[in-house]
Amino acid sequence: MSAPTAPAATTELVVGGMSCAACVARIEKRLGRIPGVSATVNLATGRARVSHPPDVPVSELVAVVVAAGFTAEPPAPPAAKAEPAPTEAEAEPVGGRRLLVTALLSVPVMALSMVPGLQFRNWQWLCLVLAAPVAVWGSWPFHERALRGLRHGGATMDTLVSLGVIASFGWSLYALFLGGAGEPGMTMPFSLLPSAPDGTAHVYLEAAVGVPLFVLTGRLLEARARHGTGSALRALARLAAKEVAVRDADGTERLVPIEELRIGDRFVVRPGERVATDGMVVDGSSALDLSLVTGESAPVEVGPGSAVVGGAVNSGGLLEVRAEAVGADTQLARITRLVTEAQAGKARAQRLADAVAGVFVPAVLAVAVTVLGFWLGAGGDPQAAVTAAVAVLVVACPCALGLATPTALLAATGRGAQLGILVRGPQALESLRRVDTVVLDKTGTLTHGALDVVAVTVRPDGLAAAEAVRLAGAVEQGSEHPVGRAVAGYARRAQDGAALPGVRGFTATAGLGVTGEVAGHRVAMTRPDGPGGLPDPIDPTSTHPASLTSPTDTDLAGSPR
Repeated sequence: MSAPTAPAATTELVVGGMSCAACVARIEKRLGRIPGVSATVNLATGRARVSHPPDVPVSELVAVVVAAGFTAEPPAPPAAKAEPAPTEAEAEPVGGRRLLVTALLSVPVMALSMVPGLQFRNWQWLCLVLAAPVAVWGSWPFHERALRGLRHGGATMDTLVSLGVIASFGWSLYALFLGGAGEPGMTMPFSLLPSAPDGTAHVYLEAAVGVPLFVLTGRLLEARARHGTGSALRALARLAAKEVAVRDADGTERLVPIEELRIGDRFVVRPGERVATDGMVVDGSSALDLSLVTGESAPVEVGPGSAVVGGAVNSGGLLEVRAEAVGADTQLARITRLVTEAQAGKARAQRLADAVAGVFVPAVLAVAVTVLGFWLGAGGDPQAAVTAAVAVLVVACPCALGLATPTALLAATGRGAQLGILVRGPQALESLRRVDTVVLDKTGTLTHGALDVVAVTVRPDGLAAAEAVRLAGAVEQGSEHPVGRAVAGYARRAQDGAALPGVRGFTATAGLGVTGEVAGHRVAMTRPDGPGGLPDPIDPTSTHPASLTSPTDTDLAGSPR
């Protein structure tokens, strides 16, 4: 009997140097040559998810990716103290400067080349001076990646761009120095033909500068789009506390990094702070705002013995919590991991796009060579042959083919996570087009994650509703409780921009409410099921989570939802 096969391990790699879907196909193909290894590479996230036998070390996977002409490394562990790698947004200024210089040099060249009225004596030599830095320095990222791909036996979109720039700039040099285009007074009228009526060769410096200008612009927009689609994971990461106040056995508190928190440690959560990790309340009572974690708009009252979730906001009193889960075992970490796995997968449409892009670049190169050979073989003008071949190269960049699908999936899964919708994978998202019925297994109602006042009831013999709301909003301005914030916001809107009155002697009692003096009134905002209950004239069958009382027995009940 053969020994059972060990379960495959899964490793994630951060891959650098990819520019198009052809790069994705090359990495997946190289990794797939290792027995038992399969890989899914995502161009938009710059990550590779590799399934491999346990006896295949990560170093071997990294070596294969590096041998293919790219960089690769495992992602930094959450507890790493090293500075994080620059994000796409942080890397934008370098590409932005290159794009700015390229644009400043390219626009005059394109204008002079395409508008005969602007062409003065020796204009073509000025264009050459302006175009040379663009063809060399401005296009250097394309030349470098194309050369790297050539050394590793691969062709990418950068190969097409680099060849297009070199061919158009090289032909222009030939035309200027040997083809008669450098003569003083030469003009180049707009024409669909590759040469002037007198046989003088055209220069194509506008193509040599226009191609890198437009592709650099597209790359910058792509980088910003990728950075934007990762906002969901960054938002989830911001929910996690960076430091925590640990309370030792002798009662002293010390502030430590969240990475040093251990299961069983007791930590303190003050009003307005986030719960550092999943745990159990051992002392204190408060209301937790879980809207950013679970989407529930109503605050959750907690006390000794209550379970709490890391990332929740403490809206009331002081809590002492015992840590029950830390690091990757917390609910917030599992949510983040789920979103990451969803964004790393590929939908059927994306796999099809990557498969097409994998053979697209070699096919375009073959077509360009065929066009060049056809023109020359048919006895055509060499300039016309070069022009046709360059046209095939520069119009066939598969940018959208390889990036549009993963970027759209990134945006969808990321926005869904922000709204509380977690997608297990792109296949599930893609199947939504066949959904005609949605069944919600959820108690209560769907909310937008924030409470609001929808009804106000006052005693018939008391203050008017507007005045009662004004007093309630004034005292709730100092409250951190979600109900208090809802009442204060409602009161501000009811004031039509006017400021709410000030409050003196403000006091907040955890689990009960707030009190204060407003405009001569002693105002108390309390729970309807608190010690005082609701006043008799107000219907006790209504659900009113807040009541207001004053020395003149004026009462208010509202329904924030």
